[in-house]
Amino acid sequence: MKILIDTNVLYPTVMREVVLGVAKEGLFQPLWSDRILNEWALAAEKLGPEGAAQARSEIALLQVAWPDAIAPPAFGIEARLWLPDTNDRHVLAAAIAGSADAIMTANAKDFPRNILAEEGLSRIDPDGYLFQCWQGHPETVGGVARNVLETARRLSGEDWQMRPLLKKAKLPRLGRALG
Repeated sequence: MKILIDTNVLYPTVMREVVLGVAKEGLFQPLWSDRILNEWALAAEKLGPEGAAQARSEIALLQVAWPDAIAPPAFGIEARLWLPDTNDRHVLAAAIAGSADAIMTANAKDFPRNILAEEGLSRIDPDGYLFQCWQGHPETVGGVARNVLETARRLSGEDWQMRPLLKKAKLPRLGRALG
């Protein structure tokens, strides 16, 4: 399954790490566009120059890990599309150009299911999708989440527990399952 990942899933860190950890395990093929990656870097600039630099380095690592994940520019497609927020049309255009099966986004209101269905796409939220993956592959998803938890503890110096960490990362359903 090919899933185009929206900026609001790539940034914040914990959500991104769990989602991409599941992708590394082969449960889906991630896609994004150069514009989506650039939006992530711009959002990280709000943390200051260090945030932007960190985002750019993480983006470079992503591009090395998944060289085929970039959806090609969708010339002409974006102009014919309609979404409630015109600034999100590029996401839909990239999903179409990349032959995605779905768009993973935390922004449900701006990606109406009926409009996506007209393009042969579905909308999935990260928490619901990860919970579904956990139901089918509990050891795999649990292992990814444990790795993310250990990294969060090491980098923050805090004794995070799984459920609060995932709840803070807007993955409460998965957090309850792994709790």
